[in-house]
Parts: sequence; structure tokens; C-alpha cells
Amino acid sequence: MNNILNKNNLGNSHSIGKVFQQNLPFKHVVIEDFFTKEFCQNLLDEFPAVDEKLAINENGEVGSKTVHEHISDLGNAYKKLNDVVKSQEFIDLIGIYTGIKNLKHDPHYFGGGTHNNLNGQYLDPHVDFTHHPISGRHRRLNLIVYLNKEWKKQWGGNIELHKNPRLEPSQDEIISIEPIFNRAVIFETNNISWHGFPRIDLPENKKGLSRKSFALYYYTNRRDKKVKPHSTIYVERHLPERIQQGTTLSAEDYQEIKTLLARRDQHLERLYGYITELTAKKAGLKNLVKKIIALFKS
Repeated sequence: MNNILNKNNLGNSHSIGKVFQQNLPFKHVVIEDFFTKEFCQNLLDEFPAVDEKLAINENGEVGSKTVHEHISDLGNAYKKLNDVVKSQEFIDLIGIYTGIKNLKHDPHYFGGGTHNNLNGQYLDPHVDFTHHPISGRHRRLNLIVYLNKEWKKQWGGNIELHKNPRLEPSQDEIISIEPIFNRAVIFETNNISWHGFPRIDLPENKKGLSRKSFALYYYTNRRDKKVKPHSTIYVERHLPERIQQGTTLSAEDYQEIKTLLARRDQHLERLYGYITELTAKKAGLKNLVKKIIALFKS
């Protein structure tokens, strides 16, 4: 582990933990130079190319990111990374950073691994699913390390932590963090850990860049505080500040409003689909119970 992680962070774990506990709008910490420079460069060198087949979202469309979950297949650096992040020594360190005991590594990297976001892509504010779909464990932490040597805040793609995206923009306390090289962001996942990133809008001479990161999620067998189980919940982002009452809409403004409405319609369609599916299952169970009762009566 010492050959991969920055030694300064290893010796500063309790101070990092205090920051994590105090930060708003929910518990999080930003750690600079998380890995050694050499190892982080190795991760960037072995970072996989964009593959649209690995970017299909819940709506069956090319979504906000390309995800590689089988990280050990990507190269030697990712094999070393996999060995470290599942080691008890590393898990204990993350436990000190966050104050969460008995963390469990996810061998499936469900939703995790390498993430690659292209120009024009974005991620609506959301809270993550509460339970692992295979193990049933409680999702507790997101650990994201960014791999972008060249990035500017005005290009978008900065991870944003929200107090509550359903509030008016003036009330929604938003922390914006640029996704720069070797910067780690660790945050607790629960019913209030709203996060996402605004649309990536690269200048013409930078269109070949993409927003690269490695994401890792940790779980526990139980929680101290109960959380109602749910899948990932999205909320459409606020209208841009330039769109105000009394102003004339530009073609760009009009298209942005249409996009936001289309996103909302997609989310509603998916949710209604879940409701329809659950209603059908409920009806099927009722019929089954009736048949069983009829058999006993006969």
C-alpha cells in the first residue's frame, strides 16, 4: 500500500477524518495527491478507451459515462489497485477517514470502476441506491479519484454536492469540486447525499479530452440509522441563471429547456414502468393466493 498511496495522507488520517465529519452539505472530504504521482500516472496510462456498449443507461440510451467494472483486466496498475482497495489495511484507513466501521469492499464493482465522460455529457443530481443488488449490503461510501491533468472549472464536469436539488437555487447549498489529476473525493452515501455534475462543454481545441475517474464504493452489513431502501433517485438540475422571467429565449435557451423536460419525461416513464411491473406482480400474487386457498377448500 505504501508504494501506491501518498505517504502524507497515510500520516494525516485523523485530521482528514475531522474534516470529513464537519463538511457540509453532507459528510465528505477532498484529498489532494491521493496516490503517488507515479502510480496515478500509471492509472492514466492504462485508462481504457471509450466504448459506447459500456455506456448504456436505464433508458437503453448512451448515458453519462462509459464504465469498466472489470478493472483487473485493464493492466498491471489496475491489478495493483484492486489488490490494495480490497485489503484490510486500506479498508481500515478509509474507516479512520470516515468514522464508518466494518466497511466491505465490493468485488463486483457494481457501478464502479473506471468512468469516462465525453463532451456534452452530464449527470443529474441524484442520491445513489441504498443496497447492493447482489449482496444486499448497505451502500455507505463513494470514493472517486480523478485522472484529468488538464481541466478548467468553466468547462463543466465539476462534481457538485447539493443540500437538496429540489430547493430553489438560492437555497440549495452547492459545493463544486474540479475533477483534477490525483484528487480524491470521499463522501457518505445516504438519503441526503445529492451529487452530480453539470454538462461538459469543452472548447473547440479541447474536444478530444474526456473526464476520467476511478470510482469505488464501500458497504456495511448494517447501518446505525435506518434508511428506506430505494434505487438511484434523480432530480433534474435547475434552469441556468441566464433564463429569467421577462427575458427573450435564445435558440440555446429553448433547446436547454427541451432537454430538461425530455430528461424529466424519461425519468417519469421509467418510474411508471416500475410501478406497472410491481402492480402486475402484486396482481399475480393475489391470484396465486386465491388458487392456493381454493385448493385447501377443495
